[in-house]
Amino acid sequence: MIRRFSEILPYVMFFVLQDASLSAQAPAGSSDQLFLKATTREVVVDVVVTEGKGEAVSNLRKEQFQVFEDGKPQTVNFFEEHASRTRTAGSLPALPRMPPNVYTNVPPVPLDDAVNVLLLDSLNTPPQLESYARNEILRYLNNVKPGTQLAIVVLNDKLNFVQGFTTDAGLLRKVTLKQTTPGISPTLVTKSELGDEQELESFLNSNAPGAPGGATTGGSTGNSNSSGAPMAATTAVAEAFASYQSHKSVNRTRMTLEAISDIARYLAAVPGRKNLIWFAGDFPVVIFPKFDQRMDAEDNAITLSQVRKAADLLTTARVAVYPVYANGMMSDDIVSADNRSPGSAAGPGRMSSMAGMDNYGANHDDRASLIAAMNQIASDTGGKAVYNTNDLDAAISRSIADGSHYYSLVYSPANKKMDGHYRKIEVKVADSKLKLSYRHGYNANEGAVLAQKPQSDADSLRQQLVHDMPNATQILFAARIVPVTPQTSSGGKIAGKNAGLSGPTTRYSIDILIRWSDVAFTMASDGTHQGKVEVGLIAWDMKGKSINWEEGTQQMTLNPNTYAAIQKSGIPAHMEIDLPNTDLYLKVGVVDDSSGKVGTLEVPLHPLSTATASTSPVQPKTN
Repeated sequence: MIRRFSEILPYVMFFVLQDASLSAQAPAGSSDQLFLKATTREVVVDVVVTEGKGEAVSNLRKEQFQVFEDGKPQTVNFFEEHASRTRTAGSLPALPRMPPNVYTNVPPVPLDDAVNVLLLDSLNTPPQLESYARNEILRYLNNVKPGTQLAIVVLNDKLNFVQGFTTDAGLLRKVTLKQTTPGISPTLVTKSELGDEQELESFLNSNAPGAPGGATTGGSTGNSNSSGAPMAATTAVAEAFASYQSHKSVNRTRMTLEAISDIARYLAAVPGRKNLIWFAGDFPVVIFPKFDQRMDAEDNAITLSQVRKAADLLTTARVAVYPVYANGMMSDDIVSADNRSPGSAAGPGRMSSMAGMDNYGANHDDRASLIAAMNQIASDTGGKAVYNTNDLDAAISRSIADGSHYYSLVYSPANKKMDGHYRKIEVKVADSKLKLSYRHGYNANEGAVLAQKPQSDADSLRQQLVHDMPNATQILFAARIVPVTPQTSSGGKIAGKNAGLSGPTTRYSIDILIRWSDVAFTMASDGTHQGKVEVGLIAWDMKGKSINWEEGTQQMTLNPNTYAAIQKSGIPAHMEIDLPNTDLYLKVGVVDDSSGKVGTLEVPLHPLSTATASTSPVQPKTN
């Protein structure tokens, strides 16, 4: 049901009255984000261009770029520059205060066109390195640039989304402080385990027949080693330990691949570039393995389909990976202090030089292999590797700054075959002094290109209404969320599409006012203005389970007088939904049919406080 609601209009007139202020703060419409509603296959390449010591290069033109796929030139259909916005805290205009139960997705500061995920990887990191990385993240958060969108994810025995996207540095610091070291990863081969194996071999050697102090027999020593230990015994110990190492390594690789895939799924609906800043002591996977790495993967029972799936998900989600060595500096003994053993079996992302290494002292080769793996992950996805620095705080800042200024190039591949083969991408600019970072290819699968068929507005909106996703601000709106008065009698029809909803519920009224200039209207021959928006709601409980949902389409055919009126007040919409009497999150969203722009807002609901809210003004709720 759609209706006007006069009670909210006095409070949200700031959309019109303070339009200049909002224009300065909010994303500037379609020029700031990439919108594609494609019926043909499109490939998006985000290119970071730097010079000198890593300074971003601005104001390049489409004509200055050349894109090649498998050596053949491609036609760039869409081109856009995305730049980081810089504001000092004192220069940010204050948002107007709003009445109780009224919320808005207007951002308090300008938001960059890229979002950032900090991944603390305990699975592949010994505890002492993890503690150092956490402290460096806290240092960074003490000086984070206002408006930087960050989320924090932790990987140990499973993947945990501990904090969704927010610009609240204080909240991020609080969450990071809670991430205490969980102990040694169950998938790492530790120094103590290596010591146990070495002690056992030493024991066998020292007590073998013919060894000093060992038993003597008059028999042949042909089956003993130089110290007299039976070859069968020492070989059995070495083989058993190698099998144990391999088992741990394979499990760790599989878990890491699954985690990377889950992160990509989580980020798939977020517009623009996503920078995954991955802190670990080891990186057991790469995204596009070379021939020898594919052989290593198969030898270690890692299916190539698992690797390919992770690669495809990262490609479609536009995720650039920034691997960060968790200890900063790489010493000659990077595997010491309960880190993994260099003798572990090579995973699909490790260089083949790692496979079969037996010498614990071969630290130089191990370090070179780790650096090569980090560089390959970064190169394949368009990020940069960070190692050999004792200032991770500054490295985080550089990584986020690096990924916040980029150019989006979109092309339709001349080769239309989706044959599963790897397609190599090459981007060039005329100035050879400029450095380009971008993903260097993709798998030509149905799922590895931007779009195969147009999505319905409802499908597009549902993807955006996920709990803890950042608020989309391509469409700005305000929402008043209050219990219906009087409440409907029990036993009636449920408001919402979850027919299985049971138990005591409260019916909520959601009145929405949409900034009219964010919705595309076309003028018909009869002088009316026509537009169409999809409005949706999804309620989530505290564990991230969807509780109830509702959606509807608002088709508008407005005469000149009505069209003039919405330019003064906004576009109203109204929905109702039944929700359990418990704490939860309500996600509200609007998508414009014509442009594909989306606006979303997540609101925490506390039934008692909502029902008995005071009349004192509160600050607008934003992420």
